[in-house]
Amino acid sequence: MIVGVGIDVVDVARFGATLERTPALRTRLFTDGERDLPLASLAARFAAKEAVAKALGAPAGLSWTDAEVEKDAWGKPSLRVRGSVAAWASELGVARFHVSLSHDAGIASAVVVAEGDRA
Repeated sequence: MIVGVGIDVVDVARFGATLERTPALRTRLFTDGERDLPLASLAARFAAKEAVAKALGAPAGLSWTDAEVEKDAWGKPSLRVRGSVAAWASELGVARFHVSLSHDAGIASAVVVAEGDRA
């Protein structure tokens, strides 16, 4: 059963300018494992975090660093959730997330599907 779907797009150059203007955002938005990635990858991960929130109904109080995009040995992205994101997902009956990232022509995008086991 699909609990929710979220999508987000980010203008990479604009996102980069924001990070330059406010360097503390890197720490606020990204985990240690994400923080040093290239700009386009950071923008795609930010889009994924926004898409996670949308898939969960955009509740207040979610921590940006409680959703982390990881890649397996073949480059396939997955989401690791913990803390506030994991708690809200559990409340909604989310058993797993599916994520797709893309960045091209100055735009980064992400789609997240929250899937539950409840009928």
